[in-house]
Amino acid sequence: MPETSEVTLKIYSMNGADVATLVDNRHLNQGINEVEFNAGDLPSGIYIYSLNAGNFTENRKMILLK
Repeated sequence: MPETSEVTLKIYSMNGADVATLVDNRHLNQGINEVEFNAGDLPSGIYIYSLNAGNFTENRKMILLK
């Protein structure tokens, strides 16, 4: 993270359903941060993760293979 900010990290299915919230408005410091994601209950497929940190937002595809 380029700067300290409030962060939200969510996982969505391809149809837009909210699958998991990994971080919910948590204050994270500048630098490298790690979050563990247990996808044991999810089927294989393509998901979207959404990272919101201050004024920064990024949405990317993620492939889950089991």
